[in-house]
Amino acid sequence: MAEKVRSIRGIGEKTENQLKRLNIETTDDLIRHYPRCYLTYGEPVKMADIRTGVRCSVCGELTSPVHMKAFGKRKLCTCLVADQTGHLFLRWFNMPWLRSSLSCGDRYIFVGTPVYKDGRVMMEQPEYIPLSRYGEYTRTFQPVYALTAGLSNKTLQKAIKTVFDDYPVPEYLPENMRLYYELEEEGKALHEIHFPSSRDALEAARKRIIFDEFFRFFAALEMVKDRSDHALNRHVILWNDKVKAFLEHLPYQLTEGQKQALEDIRSDLGGTMTMNRLIQGDVGSGKTLVAMTAMYAAVTNGYQCVFMAPTEILAQQHYENFRNTFEPLGVKVGLLTGSMNAAARREARQMCASGEYRMIIGTHALIQEGVSFPDLALAVTDEQHRFGVRQRDALMQKGNDPHVLVMSATPIPRTLAIILYRDLDVSLMRDMPADRLPIKNAVIGEKSRQTAWTFIQKEISQGHQAYIICPLIEESEGLDAENVMEYTARVTQAFPPGMRIEALHGRMSADEKAEIMERFAGGEIDLLVSTTVIEVGIDVPKATVILIEDAQRFGLAQLHQLRGRVGRGKDQSYCIFLSGSDQKEAMERLSVIGRSNDGFAIADEDLKLRGPGDFFGTKQSGTMRFALGDIYENSDILKMASEAVSQLRSEGCDFGKLLPGMLENDLNYARNI
Repeated sequence: MAEKVRSIRGIGEKTENQLKRLNIETTDDLIRHYPRCYLTYGEPVKMADIRTGVRCSVCGELTSPVHMKAFGKRKLCTCLVADQTGHLFLRWFNMPWLRSSLSCGDRYIFVGTPVYKDGRVMMEQPEYIPLSRYGEYTRTFQPVYALTAGLSNKTLQKAIKTVFDDYPVPEYLPENMRLYYELEEEGKALHEIHFPSSRDALEAARKRIIFDEFFRFFAALEMVKDRSDHALNRHVILWNDKVKAFLEHLPYQLTEGQKQALEDIRSDLGGTMTMNRLIQGDVGSGKTLVAMTAMYAAVTNGYQCVFMAPTEILAQQHYENFRNTFEPLGVKVGLLTGSMNAAARREARQMCASGEYRMIIGTHALIQEGVSFPDLALAVTDEQHRFGVRQRDALMQKGNDPHVLVMSATPIPRTLAIILYRDLDVSLMRDMPADRLPIKNAVIGEKSRQTAWTFIQKEISQGHQAYIICPLIEESEGLDAENVMEYTARVTQAFPPGMRIEALHGRMSADEKAEIMERFAGGEIDLLVSTTVIEVGIDVPKATVILIEDAQRFGLAQLHQLRGRVGRGKDQSYCIFLSGSDQKEAMERLSVIGRSNDGFAIADEDLKLRGPGDFFGTKQSGTMRFALGDIYENSDILKMASEAVSQLRSEGCDFGKLLPGMLENDLNYARNI
């Protein structure tokens, strides 16, 4: 059981408060506060070869005594050192003992990062190591930690060492499993990550700790599950003649991906077990049509079904689409969202409870108390990464083991999807409808903004509509990024009179956003200047061009999602990525998305360049965050951990007892994945 950090020898109230600012409150928190990097000690370089900003070691002789000056309470020590190729200025703050420790003519190895200040190259606060001992240092890794004001690296390292001395780490994995996966003992791995004895030992420690992170994640998922993965099918739904006729009368051909997904769903709904399926498809791949077909099948078999969307805008748009499609076929479609007034919400709940609504489209309002469905057989959630396990389960609790269909536009490899969505079968849709023209892309710099504006005006003059996306809502001091309100004023002044321009951002009320989007979808607005609030939930076929300002500030995956707002109709569409940075790296990264419309290929590149944070919505919802593990770079270890948890589950393992020290935030984390 983890102890409070105050119980550690040498930790007083001051250090306790400093550690708390780093979210370190227990001994377990402390030993899992891993180094952010390691300092190594390489072969000394000649002074003529040192480069500013690059850590190095130099061997030099003091050519002057150490001088000290006082600046109030601060003391500054300086000296000169030299070798045969040049000299170097050194200075230390608040280390007055150096005057007696270092003498003119002494030779040391000095280690630090040279900087250019006050007209000269210097090292500040360099380490100084006797030549006779430097060989010991070249074999070590010096950990560097994330710190807070007043807390030193040395203090943190000392506290961690004390924890290992006083609080041994028990092993939780069965010995045969640990040996099978060739894993280091947990206690030794944790010690090595902080105090590496060799590069090989450090790599073995990282493997074990990454395994533990993934294992705890999967174990936590098991602990928060509120339902059986293998419920019997209580609602057999057959692909009847009405469903077949619906598909036969579609005004377009289904893609192969849609056909396969529908076949998977048909088999699930008519099988012996309840369906739990993930439809994973790129932006514009036709996932909604697949969901609509499944819901129509449920209704024609005498059941109710619900569709939960992540935003009010998206729910409203789906409602209009479903109503226009199915009410001519005799299906009553209802809407339930949080922004509805009390009377409308009360009426909608009554229609759900009476069974008069057969298809219900809504937001989180669907899972609130007081909402009931007498014969719910199918629950669909859109944009899976925006909902957690608890929310999905809450929707399922509205029925008696209903079938579950979840959809995601996050394009991750199938093998990883199977692991991460371990309670779901996966259907993958990679191809696009045949009537969709590929979007044409352009990556430009600041100098080409006027050209882009002119192109947008041309498209609008031809009866089309356009988006401009900005990262911010208002002016932010010190952050050089375009913002919605200022940008809207700029384009209103620059564009021809009479062009209908509006702004949309997340701080507007739900009613305001819905009203603007309704007008945009209805063709009453020519140009919509917006934040990323339109990333999901807008389908406007007449919108043919989108300009993304400061594109370098977004992840490639998010840029791809934004690009998906155009190309929804039959006209040629365009996406312009405007980089506010002329740095080579920024332009090269944007060129990846400029060359491809394939979300899966872009996803792979984005993960190589940025990691999975943006991809899984870390900045939005906090998912997929691990201290050391990366689900792509360490996919082999991820698979090991998944297998290990599955094996222990099959043996009846109680994960609560296996991991008695599991942090509460592990469970909270899993509940919200």
